Amino acid sequence: MSLLAAWTCACHEWLTPPPSPGGDKVIRRFAVASVSLAVVLGCGTLPAVAADSVPAAVTAAAPDVDVTKVKGHLNELSAIAGRNGGNRRSTGQGYRDSVAYVKGRLQAAGYTVTEQPCTSGCTSGAGPNLIAEWPQGDAANVYMFGAHLDGVSAGPGMNDNGSGSAALLENALTLAQQNPTLRNRVRFAWWTDEEQGLNGSDFYVRSLSSADRAKIKAYYNFDMIASTNGGYFVNHITSSAAAPMKAYWDSLGLRPEENTEGAGRSDDYSFEQYGIPTSGYAMGASARKTSAQASKWGGTAGSAYDPCYHRSCDTLTNINTTGLDRASDGIAYTIWQRAVLAETGGCDTAGAVANGGFESGTAPWTGDTGSIGARSGQSAHTGTRFAWLAGYGSTRTESISQTVTVPAGCTRATLNYWLRIDTDESGSTPYDRFTVKADGTTLATLSNADAGSGYVQRSVDLTAYAGRTVTLAFTGTEDSSLQTGFVVDDVSLQSG
Repeated sequence: MSLLAAWTCACHEWLTPPPSPGGDKVIRRFAVASVSLAVVLGCGTLPAVAADSVPAAVTAAAPDVDVTKVKGHLNELSAIAGRNGGNRRSTGQGYRDSVAYVKGRLQAAGYTVTEQPCTSGCTSGAGPNLIAEWPQGDAANVYMFGAHLDGVSAGPGMNDNGSGSAALLENALTLAQQNPTLRNRVRFAWWTDEEQGLNGSDFYVRSLSSADRAKIKAYYNFDMIASTNGGYFVNHITSSAAAPMKAYWDSLGLRPEENTEGAGRSDDYSFEQYGIPTSGYAMGASARKTSAQASKWGGTAGSAYDPCYHRSCDTLTNINTTGLDRASDGIAYTIWQRAVLAETGGCDTAGAVANGGFESGTAPWTGDTGSIGARSGQSAHTGTRFAWLAGYGSTRTESISQTVTVPAGCTRATLNYWLRIDTDESGSTPYDRFTVKADGTTLATLSNADAGSGYVQRSVDLTAYAGRTVTLAFTGTEDSSLQTGFVVDDVSLQSG
């Protein structure tokens, strides 16, 4: 993990509605005391989980990656550092020998492997990026998995980032050995010069054409996934990209958290800068474990997640094998979900709609996210939060949307949601409307004429979108008078 990369954090707080000609109808909707929709971002021993057995419905044919083989790659990287002054810094022979080791294993497994010299933006003398692609699957739909291969000059860098590099290599070799039929393309990357400012990954993304960037549907990053006092962190945990990563760790009872410490500090940030969805695993660096985290995951409260971060003691003794195993298997699960199961008949819809109950802030919903929250005048179907679209009594349109991947193996896929319609209109004339759209196509339309006294579960058929990533949108539209509010909650994708 780089110390030089900038930290980024955004927090949006909405307190009052925009001016509206709707008069007392507007006041009625927004008569809330101290409403705040701020999204709060939390700027050896692991949890006592009953067993690391994952339900069959969750694993869905993803292989168990052998952690002994992952540690074998770590042994090789450690030996390489030992032969080259004790480190694998991007400008040294230790890094180049690391590239040669990973490249040789990948080529022997049948990968198309490319060394990409970093010709601008990298430290003078830095070695190349290493890119490996499995020659199957739709090249227009690429899911990319990466880790930085370089380390700091202070030590061999076994956790930072031998752990991510080794887990990624064994996942690539496992994919080659299993050789499943792929629907989507899988690309792996080992980055240079991350420790000097994310330079290798930045160069890679900059060097792509806009068309090639658009082919990358998500990038997954793995940086420090074996911290000895670590926690279980997922980058952008409520996003659609993160859904399979979170689902796997959830299945182990780990209750992962957002990776706030790593925001903007590793190679996923290079992809984010160009609008490519990202996620990934991390177990923490120099930040200190809280008492609540120690209670949940084990370990020592008040101590750093990795006490050897960027130090000479980041050796093979600084590896948490349990965490490394869980991360390695979670990577495999994500690969199978994103690229394999889509064509082999799987229909695992768990987590396909992220934050469908609106309880985790607003992400990954986009659009009029000020409509999301907990306010007087309405109540949630479950939990405390919901999305309240329209309800002003004046001409207004509000819409929220998110990107959802419908597994190709689904013989039937249904989007379910709970909707409450309250109105001051009368009669059966549809003055105010609510629509559900997929990629701009209207799948359902309701109106003030459908108003009732409570929530009603509704659904639309998404089977025709199996195997595709689509943008789902809920929109409420009002005319110039008499309010109609459309309240949405508990959105999910089901396989039936």
